[in-house]
Amino acid sequence: MINSAQMLSSAEQALLPIFSKIDSQVKQNLEKVLASFRDHRVGVHHFAGVSGYGHDDLGRETLDKVFAQIMGAEAAAVRVQFVSGTHAIACALFGVLRPGDEMLAVAGTPYDTLEEVIGIRGNGQGSLLEFGISYRQLDLTNEGTIDYKALTQGVSDRTKLVLIQRSCGYAWRSSLSIADIEKIALIVKQQNPNTVCFVDNCYGEFIEDKEPTAVGADLIAGSLIKNPGGTIVTAGGYVAGRADLVEAAACRLTAPGIGSYGGATFDQNRLLFQGLFLASQMVGEAIKGNHLTAYVFDKLGYPVNPLPMAQRRDVIQAIKLGSPQKIIAFCKAIQQHSPIGSYLDPVPGEMPGYESLLVMAGGTFIDGSTSEFSADGPLREPYVVFCQGGTHWTHVAIALEAAIEAVEAVVT
Repeated sequence: MINSAQMLSSAEQALLPIFSKIDSQVKQNLEKVLASFRDHRVGVHHFAGVSGYGHDDLGRETLDKVFAQIMGAEAAAVRVQFVSGTHAIACALFGVLRPGDEMLAVAGTPYDTLEEVIGIRGNGQGSLLEFGISYRQLDLTNEGTIDYKALTQGVSDRTKLVLIQRSCGYAWRSSLSIADIEKIALIVKQQNPNTVCFVDNCYGEFIEDKEPTAVGADLIAGSLIKNPGGTIVTAGGYVAGRADLVEAAACRLTAPGIGSYGGATFDQNRLLFQGLFLASQMVGEAIKGNHLTAYVFDKLGYPVNPLPMAQRRDVIQAIKLGSPQKIIAFCKAIQQHSPIGSYLDPVPGEMPGYESLLVMAGGTFIDGSTSEFSADGPLREPYVVFCQGGTHWTHVAIALEAAIEAVEAVVT
């Protein structure tokens, strides 16, 4: 019989030096956030919102400037009107690309929810391919890394945009570091200086001391119910980068001629500012939870990605459990130790935008928030569960005790 409490206690002790380094990174990122708040003189008057068209919303305009400075970008559009990170990414792609252009994905197959946006799955809904935008992708090497040799010859005169997916998504590969993204952007620009380097930044914000727009990326996009929302923002997403590209994406969100100048904030400005302030700390707690999860399941003999002591590049921790029964058991244990909906049992089901059946545990205060502790996995080989988020690592530790026992009790 496995003593899960003892396993967690040993893991906590072993990881204390790493936890201390994470706290130092949190401090560095928080100093950057505070500097931006200070530089733009953020005050309580920025919390008030406007109704209707959303014209002259001082809070929204100031938040855009604060966010852009933190991201190392010329401009940003932070909007509750973005339904999700996928929506923000789609607006960026449709804003930049035109019929006859080519998009090149350089990190293998994109995340499931982007497949229908691109048009490599599904039809009749207005995908990029249906609008005459061609698509190519560079597969990863056998080791699951960027194929830099192929990349040095992969960008053509027609390549208008290169898609760089920072997070591993549902793939068993390493997520990209800021250094990786910088290297990719440099290689792309050497071949075609006019090619837009676009980064799907979901799950990666505040992991390191810089963001992709500070090292050569032209445009990034992500979700506010992931890292930058600090677990309290109720909805939304963002785009940031070159001012003209941000405006082009905003014109897809609203309409040409309106762009970033419209969109009521529905009295959400305080939460948007406060979530951004909390984001560095919440990301730090999630990373600690990732290390803890990797450590204990590695000890149990399950393949984990990233490895227990590896430097983190996003807030996702993957565990190869090897069977659908174990994924379901794991998710049930996480759900039972969630603050909301602990009485519910996760069951496999269809999710809009996903190809496979999914099982998801997410007893979160914000529906679908993956900055709070959650777990999910597609029911397909090799049966990997993906953990993400966490408001504090101690909650992750409590849930893991139950998850260890649940998974080890499954007979396959």
